[in-house]
Amino acid sequence: MPARRSAAPRFVIQQHDATTLHYDFRLEVDGALRSWAVPKGPSTDPRVKRLAVEVEDHALAYADFEGVIGEGGHGSGAVIVWDAGTYRNLDDERSMAEALAAGHAKFWLEGSKLSGGWTLQRTRGGAKPQWLLIKRRDERADARRNPQSTQPESVKSGRTLDEVAREAAR
Repeated sequence: MPARRSAAPRFVIQQHDATTLHYDFRLEVDGALRSWAVPKGPSTDPRVKRLAVEVEDHALAYADFEGVIGEGGHGSGAVIVWDAGTYRNLDDERSMAEALAAGHAKFWLEGSKLSGGWTLQRTRGGAKPQWLLIKRRDERADARRNPQSTQPESVKSGRTLDEVAREAAR
């Protein structure tokens, strides 16, 4: 696998129609994709706090996955790369791994659909720690914008989740 040209860590948001439709929010941290299932997807309104349930880390190669996970597989169903780009840690005192371990991470996304400052705040520990994903109040915040409904297509292929599922069914 060729080395990446950019030193900036990546983020990806995959729309995933598994047991329920949700968005998988992933941050590249220390050679893996730290991952959260976000049932309603991210909001660009800083007043809206979205539940983000921490799930297992994924390999970096999974950031580009788009297709259908077969029946019987963990998370079976259609997946698209809904948004992707790079991010930077906004915490000058801690690495992203340290911030996540402490339960509070703030970062700046540079994606095709989402950009600006965001916060992940852990609210509960346990087997599946719960977090809140919150848009920070900055020039990229927009309470009127709803990218889940206005921009449903993949940033990788231009296809929607339904199109990926239909193509796989053929």
